[in-house]
Amino acid sequence: IPSQWTSRNYTSEFDSCRLEAVPVEFGDYHPLKPITVTESKTKKMGRKGSTSSTSSSSSSSMIDPLSSVLDGTDPLSLFAATADPVTTAANTDTTRKKRDKDDSLVVGSDFEPWSSKRGEILARYTTTEKLSINLYMSSEKGKATTPGSAVSEKVRTRLEELDDLEEGSQKELLNLTQQDYMNRIEDLNQSLKDAWASDQKVKALKIVIQCSKLLSDTTVIQFYPSKFVLITDILDTFGKLVYERILSMCLDNRGSLPDNFTPESVNDTAKETCLNWFFKIASIRELIPRFYVEAAILKCNKFLSKTGISECLPRLTAMIRGIGDPLVAVYARAYLCRVGMEVAPHLKESLNKNFFDFLLTFKQVSKYVCTFNCRDFRQKKKIE
Repeated sequence: IPSQWTSRNYTSEFDSCRLEAVPVEFGDYHPLKPITVTESKTKKMGRKGSTSSTSSSSSSSMIDPLSSVLDGTDPLSLFAATADPVTTAANTDTTRKKRDKDDSLVVGSDFEPWSSKRGEILARYTTTEKLSINLYMSSEKGKATTPGSAVSEKVRTRLEELDDLEEGSQKELLNLTQQDYMNRIEDLNQSLKDAWASDQKVKALKIVIQCSKLLSDTTVIQFYPSKFVLITDILDTFGKLVYERILSMCLDNRGSLPDNFTPESVNDTAKETCLNWFFKIASIRELIPRFYVEAAILKCNKFLSKTGISECLPRLTAMIRGIGDPLVAVYARAYLCRVGMEVAPHLKESLNKNFFDFLLTFKQVSKYVCTFNCRDFRQKKKIE
């Protein structure tokens, strides 16, 4: 056997590659050397009719720099003790803004927030045509309730109230100018806030359902983007109210939940209330309002499960495929992507699915818009 084929001693080679161990003497300084601190102890001699005490204290030659925190004599503790509460609150807000800024880095520096696009859309997409609003006024049925009614009766009553929304009389407001339309939408937004403040949760849900149904009307197509902005403002308000309501139910002696809370820290009452909202929304019969209202409270999934949002986004993405109007479906995807980026910016898989679904219907949308533009052009020529 040639000499170069002889077996290698891997153990010795491994030992030779190790770092050289340098012995440390007992008196030498070492950063990981434990610091011994001996606390003062007082011994009390219990004797009937007299008391005496002896005390002895000793400490090591090296003083722990962090031990002064315990007695409050360190510079940071003294500064915090004399700090102004207003300044402390301002520092807390600054920390929160910094955390939000760090979270925004997930989406990239070229990401345009919705706040910057909202005003541009309202200013660009205007119309001089007459608009209309269909409002479904529920039939007010006086239903007496007794204090001892069962829970099932209460649930049945609320479901019947939601059914009244579709079975009630329809009121249509015609010949509205753009400003009148915007004023009416603002009135609905204020009615939503007033109903929520007066603890009329079902009425608030009815208002949101009514507004969501308006997004299925594409009669005045050049105004549809602005209508989308106005309606989604109401949806955002509703989603914020529901989330803050459930969050307030999680308060206890420890205070409010942190931003990165887990479902395990949410109490049963808050979880039950959150599930109740999702069950109410699931009972909405029409697809478009059911999709928009559930997307508005997407953030509430954090109270129920760690994977709730990641599981809900693909389901809502598939739900949009059932919307027949391609233009309505495009804006529904835009709303879902916007809400998803606000709630969970790290979940970008749903963005890809919505984008490729949009590409499948792009020909229909472009044909739809071109047909309308040609018709609008012919109408303007007749007027001239």
